[in-house]
Amino acid sequence: MKPLFGYLFLTLAIFSGIASNSFAKLSNGFEKLTPSFLCILFMCFTMFCIAKAMHALPVGFAYSTYSGLVVTGVVLFALIKYNQVPNLYGIIGIALIVIGVVMVNYLGKLN
Repeated sequence: MKPLFGYLFLTLAIFSGIASNSFAKLSNGFEKLTPSFLCILFMCFTMFCIAKAMHALPVGFAYSTYSGLVVTGVVLFALIKYNQVPNLYGIIGIALIVIGVVMVNYLGKLN
């Protein structure tokens, strides 16, 4: 598989990971049926996409990018949907995650 398709699957994994975590919150502890079902469905799709991405991309790059951007996306979702504003340390932490993702993808090298 070409790296371009790996990045496509990685992008899909990131967006579906954000969606699955968002539906986990909306499911109210898996008490609501529809958000619970959608959470599980998106999580399965996320794992499929991240596995396909890792087929074409190095595992460390793919997973670090996935996890960092999903965490950042969930924080943005919480900010928009629930008005949960992180404090200064939270903002610094999220900024460091984004900086780390950029460094891994653009400056990181495989030995």
